[in-house]
Amino acid sequence: MPYVPENAFANHTLYLLARDAKSDLTPNATQRTTLIVAACYIIAIAILWHLPYLNVIIYPFKLLTVGFHEMSHAFVGVLTCAHIHSIELDPDEGGATRMSGGIPWLTLPAGYLGSSFIGAALIACGFDTDASKVASIVLAAFFLFTLWWARRDWLTWVLILGMSGLVIMFWFVDNATALRYFILFIGVMSCLYVLWDIVDDTISRKVNGSDASSFADICGCCPSQVWGVVWLFVAFAFFAAGIIVGIAAFKETAAEQAEASDHFLPTGTSNAALGSSVSSLVLVMSVLSTWLLL
Repeated sequence: MPYVPENAFANHTLYLLARDAKSDLTPNATQRTTLIVAACYIIAIAILWHLPYLNVIIYPFKLLTVGFHEMSHAFVGVLTCAHIHSIELDPDEGGATRMSGGIPWLTLPAGYLGSSFIGAALIACGFDTDASKVASIVLAAFFLFTLWWARRDWLTWVLILGMSGLVIMFWFVDNATALRYFILFIGVMSCLYVLWDIVDDTISRKVNGSDASSFADICGCCPSQVWGVVWLFVAFAFFAAGIIVGIAAFKETAAEQAEASDHFLPTGTSNAALGSSVSSLVLVMSVLSTWLLL
């Protein structure tokens, strides 16, 4: 057998692709910090989930994920020509989207899978400051649509206005670095809540009716538990994809992110700039709120 040098295939296309993929998926120091923070979020959420009194800390974020769930129903409903009558949130972490028309076999799974996709996208954006700024703007647009559909539901208004206030506050903390970790937290919370919700609603069958049971009635081929397992795997895939995309797409160090943040929607550091920006945002929210209520 002829001798083959050890580095004979060093410039082969497949070798280069494998090497590039390995380097792309190897987290740098900043990304390792982000992963550690995400892991701490998971542990903290798991501890606070059922603790008496302390679970009130994550209660608003549970409701926010329920809002993502209902908003996903409504969004896919609009894409399939449904008429959205209303969105409502329940203080007991429930929700309802009332619509007529549309395609049920698309709108029904959209709640679980849509909120899981939103969570995964927020996790990916949580690896980069500028991406987190973009994510917060997209969230603001989603919030406005949700407020339009839920304009008679006081709980939805309180929740979304409160979350909007937190986003505005964190935008101006440490040149939006705090916003990045806040977006990351919302993403982790959303993905975890979806996984728990699917297991609780469909596989454990702790509720009499669910999106999966309605979906099973329409399809007629598999029971709701089967669809719950399928959606659970998809939700896990979204969760993992959010982390992988974040690692592969955002390789900037913390210093590089800070420098880039100074040139993309800069927040400014003076109190005057902060006060002026917050006042403008509050004015815009007030005008929009009044318009939506009319």
